[in-house]
Amino acid sequence: MGLDKVDLAIIALYLVGITLFGLRFRKRHRSLRDYFLAGRDIPWWAIALSIVAAETSTLTIISIPGLAYDTNLAFLQVVMGYVVGRVVISFVLLPHYFRGDLYTAYELIERRFGRGLRLLTAGLFLLTRTAAEGVRVYAVSIVVAIALGTGEVSSIAIITILTLIYTFEGGLAAVIWTDVVQTVIYVAGTLVGLWTILHLVPGGWSAIHAAAASAGKLQVFDFTPSLWIPYTFWAGVIGGTFFITASHGTDQLIVQRLLAARSRKQSVTALLSSGVAILLQFALFLMVGVMLWAYYRVPSAAFGKPDRIYPTFIVKQMPHGISGLLIAAILAAAMSNLSAALNSLSSSAIMDFYVRLWPHADEQKRMRLSRMATFFFAIVLFGLAVFSLHKAGRVVEVGLQIASVAYGALLGVFLLGVLTKRANQRGAMVGMFFGFSVNLYLWRWTHVPWTWWVMIGTIVTFAIGYAASLTMQK
Repeated sequence: MGLDKVDLAIIALYLVGITLFGLRFRKRHRSLRDYFLAGRDIPWWAIALSIVAAETSTLTIISIPGLAYDTNLAFLQVVMGYVVGRVVISFVLLPHYFRGDLYTAYELIERRFGRGLRLLTAGLFLLTRTAAEGVRVYAVSIVVAIALGTGEVSSIAIITILTLIYTFEGGLAAVIWTDVVQTVIYVAGTLVGLWTILHLVPGGWSAIHAAAASAGKLQVFDFTPSLWIPYTFWAGVIGGTFFITASHGTDQLIVQRLLAARSRKQSVTALLSSGVAILLQFALFLMVGVMLWAYYRVPSAAFGKPDRIYPTFIVKQMPHGISGLLIAAILAAAMSNLSAALNSLSSSAIMDFYVRLWPHADEQKRMRLSRMATFFFAIVLFGLAVFSLHKAGRVVEVGLQIASVAYGALLGVFLLGVLTKRANQRGAMVGMFFGFSVNLYLWRWTHVPWTWWVMIGTIVTFAIGYAASLTMQK
């Protein structure tokens, strides 16, 4: 069927509208506190929706349906771990973040260990978050190339430039409030997509349910005691708990939002409520994939890649107007995640490096450099996204793998800091080196599923870091 002028008009209206909306916040910040923490005056519900948006990139919307198309609903076991991890963060890490006036997660590391380890953890965040976000931005090109037929490089450039405009000007306030709008858009769009598929399959839900059940597509739980299967109950809940404790408790992308809350209580409420929302949201995306399987009944290889199935359905099968809305919804998720990455990378670069190493610079110069850092990281992410063209597999898993390589070392160091008193900076650095090295080895030279990497890296970092600290006491 393809997109027509109505669809293109909807997409263009969204892109222009969300950019102008984000620019409304450009005059609301006069300091780094305003630019990076939105004045710590964001209500919990907006932070919750922003957290959901930050972890729901284009990868999620196009790749999770493709995953369910090829397999079943077993990925929900990982999401259950995501909910448990939020509870752990609320009790173990958040109390420490609200003791003092912190701008980044890595200030907590300096307060406990020293400047050297702060720079090391912040540097690891900058490196791995940049790499993971490059893959996420690349995913935009899959959608736009199918929808508009434009070149992949130009589609990445358009989204990057528009997102940069309001992030550059509006800071975290623009990021969070555009996240709220974009979350509503992509969830509503996905619900419309679900309803449309339901009415296109002959026999409706009863036919879909019968076919999916007989093919094992509705299976959620897998209690197989195997280390080599990525989506079992054990890998999902245990691995998912470690992964989210690291990503939401030590990664500046999420911690920055938690620090923007009006109080610790509101921060906890935002975090826990986002867990409920993310569980429902992943169930929604997975069901889209199962229903697409019931509609097409062909191998995913017929589409080239599983990630192309949902965008192809939107463009070719959706009624005009609705297809434009759904493409806009997917772009909403892309812009939301990119804006979060730009602001968090900029905040860590400025607060963990520039301000820490040059503490006497005036506020005006810091603000100017913060905007320059946002611009710099936009260029870097664009370059990485272009480099990722034709090199990534199922993109959601590639992004999760890259993040998991660093998360074990980061979480291990944070737990050394908040759970022990005898760990010191030199010992923690040794543990972090071994934890990161082990995860790198698991990624490049083994078949251990990514769902276990963060747990393994955390245990190695914590154990070796603590032992090294005891033997390297002053």
